[in-house]
Amino acid sequence: MRAKDIMTSGVISAAPETSVIEAAATMVRKRITALPVLDGGALVGIVSEADLMHRYEIGTQREVPVRSWWRRVFAADSAPMNYVEAHAMKVRDVMTKRVVAVSEDTSASDIAALFEEHKIKQAPVVDAGKVVGIVSRSDFLRALVAGAKRTRKPRARCDAAILRALRAELEAQPWWRADRSKVSVRNGIVDFSGEVEDEEEKLAARVAAQNIEGVRGVEDSRALSIPIGGYPTGGYL
Repeated sequence: MRAKDIMTSGVISAAPETSVIEAAATMVRKRITALPVLDGGALVGIVSEADLMHRYEIGTQREVPVRSWWRRVFAADSAPMNYVEAHAMKVRDVMTKRVVAVSEDTSASDIAALFEEHKIKQAPVVDAGKVVGIVSRSDFLRALVAGAKRTRKPRARCDAAILRALRAELEAQPWWRADRSKVSVRNGIVDFSGEVEDEEEKLAARVAAQNIEGVRGVEDSRALSIPIGGYPTGGYL
């Protein structure tokens, strides 16, 4: 799945000279969290909810604390831009200029990684220098719902079919240890026995079982194994 498959087309944008209040009103009215900023059709920035959080109109501006003179020297570094952030009336003065953009062919997994890396919620989609869409976190949710409907797995009709499907899934995972864990199915109930190294393995196995259509429940009696070296000496962990 790529950006072009999940993006929202018909992008609503702002211009550098758009007023901050107008941009905020557009986001509220259209129920969106950001506006690409276009100048003559070229992407020059993006203004988002985060850019409009610290405003004097609502008393959320960043205050410079009263400090001794030598501390004020360092605090003053950010004071001018904090003032601009709170009082600027044009989008060009509050927008984020370094925009993280993607192409139509950027994979959904790469976009998700960019969101995490840059701590952003949306990215414009650019083709030949023109903004053709925008991908946001809500687009991932819509894709998730649509994808779940398309990829619904056929229901396993018997315990043997459930067991075959579950074993195939487990054996494809690096954390599954068939030499230490056993799995069986009876009347739709999956039972795990043996040992595991930590509770996360139990959780992952339960999730794998619950994703098999026809599973009615999961029981896991596996014990936590003790490392070969035993417990460390010299006190508590």
